[in-house]
Amino acid sequence: MVHFDLNNQDNPGWHGTTILCVRKGTQVVIAGDGQVSHGPTIIKSTAKKVRRLGKGDIIAGFAGSTADALTLFERLEAKLEKHPGQLARACVELAKDWRTDRYLRRLEAMMAVADKNSSFILTGAGDVLEPDGGIIGIGSGGNFALSAAKALIAIDQFDALEIVKRSMKIAAELCVYTNNNITIENL
Repeated sequence: MVHFDLNNQDNPGWHGTTILCVRKGTQVVIAGDGQVSHGPTIIKSTAKKVRRLGKGDIIAGFAGSTADALTLFERLEAKLEKHPGQLARACVELAKDWRTDRYLRRLEAMMAVADKNSSFILTGAGDVLEPDGGIIGIGSGGNFALSAAKALIAIDQFDALEIVKRSMKIAAELCVYTNNNITIENL
């Protein structure tokens, strides 16, 4: 699990987000909660932090600054247009830009992206990580959702969608920066 430091000195106090990606069988699901907090105050409870990219064959979720994440989504879409059908290459190209470009280097966000074949975590440190087990958890509640999903993945009657729903519910019960207004996208 990669830790994204939402408490660094350059961060203005925005906290939150739980993004979870689960891959099981032929199904891949990404979910994100809807809470946006500034310090102890909930600013919005219905934010959409998960979306489809490309031609709808890629799903992504973000943790961190909304404006920064939207910038990164746009950049990733441009890389996907340049390298169609090559999610890994598009992610690596974005990570290279993110790490070396002066403007992008200052962006405060993490992304979880997936297509039918692969799931990746992208960070501003230039990381493109494909985690073992097909489960990704990022954001302040990411470890809670990740732990729950790892426990539930072995239950045969639960598909990826059910695992995500149950895991996000658990994360919302444990993380004060996570709520139950969940956006889900699946392939």
